[in-house]
Amino acid sequence: MTRRSADQEAAMAPQDVMPTQDVTAPQGVMPTQDVTAPQGVTAPQDVVDPREVTDWWSTAVSRIRPGEILLRGYPVEQLIGQVSFAETIWLMLRGELPTRTQGRLLEAALVAAVDHGPQAPSIAAARMAATCGVGLNNAVATGVNLLGDVHGGAGQQCMRVLAELERAVAEGADVDGAAKDLVAEYRATGSHVPGFGHRFHPYDPRRTPLLDLVDAAVADGEAPGWALRAGTALERALAEGRSRPVPMNIDGATAIVYSELGFPPELGRGLFVLSRSVGILSHAWEEKSGGARIKGPLPRRLLPSYEGPAPRDLIRPERREAGEKSEKSEESTGRAEGA
Repeated sequence: MTRRSADQEAAMAPQDVMPTQDVTAPQGVMPTQDVTAPQGVTAPQDVVDPREVTDWWSTAVSRIRPGEILLRGYPVEQLIGQVSFAETIWLMLRGELPTRTQGRLLEAALVAAVDHGPQAPSIAAARMAATCGVGLNNAVATGVNLLGDVHGGAGQQCMRVLAELERAVAEGADVDGAAKDLVAEYRATGSHVPGFGHRFHPYDPRRTPLLDLVDAAVADGEAPGWALRAGTALERALAEGRSRPVPMNIDGATAIVYSELGFPPELGRGLFVLSRSVGILSHAWEEKSGGARIKGPLPRRLLPSYEGPAPRDLIRPERREAGEKSEKSEESTGRAEGA
């Protein structure tokens, strides 16, 4: 056997193995890899625990594996055809299936708030977007993104008011007295009580069917009844001393339903957005199917009122100065000729 020299050994060493280096990381900064390890070889302390990766988006909502879809633990194939869409919404948000009465109440509230015509800004915006060549999803998103504190947020705000009244009652206040005090506070600041009054309807036709369902659920022991008591007390307080009552609107009625069902206020808004998305989708699809292009907020032959300056010519300062100099020059020439 021929013994190799040290130089021969070095020449035959793998070319991708780097010699040991002493690299010091900046103070307070940990190096991202062990620079003393051969290139391409991961040091033990740099191995990521697989659970750190799989737990990054850990969820109790669903489990998706090849050939398996679990929604809150239920195989989706068992839910299909057996559970309604409203019941599935409850399951996904709450973790368990609702009772029949709870599912019926949730579905009723979702149906009631589905649509309110093109005079609703969210729907009008979606219809306009649909005529501008964007996809249907973009048109729906345009409408949904208009649902905020002013347009679409009154239900959530009303749920907070109902909870405030319930806290006052729990502390010993009479519900009607607490409602009168709250209405007085709003009136003193010139504010509207959310969930009451409507710019279009003298009496919201969606109010009574929803409250009747809540009343029946309370009678059957399926709902606690506190939000119904608080909401109707507010309605009485708002009507007191007025020739025309202030009607409860869809936001107030659904606020009662969602509160009775135990949803927090922010989810009350989320459910409204989910419901109204159906109407937004319907209107966007209708407009898109009509083939109209670039429809603005007004018919083309109608123009917005204009309150700006009257038509005027553009005279820039430098031109004005040149004109003044020209006039002075002409005046000087005239004087000279006259002399």
